[in-house]
Amino acid sequence: MPADTQKGRELPKGLGINTPGAKRFWRTWSTAPQTAAWTETDWAELELTTKLVDGLFLGDLKLAGEIRQRVAKWGATVEDRARLRMTFQKPGEDEPAATPEAPEEMDMDEELYKLLNGGS
Repeated sequence: MPADTQKGRELPKGLGINTPGAKRFWRTWSTAPQTAAWTETDWAELELTTKLVDGLFLGDLKLAGEIRQRVAKWGATVEDRARLRMTFQKPGEDEPAATPEAPEEMDMDEELYKLLNGGS
């Protein structure tokens, strides 16, 4: 197993997953680096999403959009991880140096926080 993966969890038999694609989806996500910080609610979301993936592989293509929205929240793509400011440190790597943002670049969360808390 590569150093950047987690041990993962077994696919719950009670989910009744039938397709190899959904089984591969579970295996991929259950061992992804993101899972190191997951709580039970995250694992429950993976179970629900895996059921949707099973339906997709059984031919219900309408599920694709919902699946994409769900996996984006977990950092499925490089773009998703950049948006979430998600990085993974490989074992033995030093802490990366923080790069300050330019003052004129304020993310939407920070902007909303300031707006809701009276400015400044």
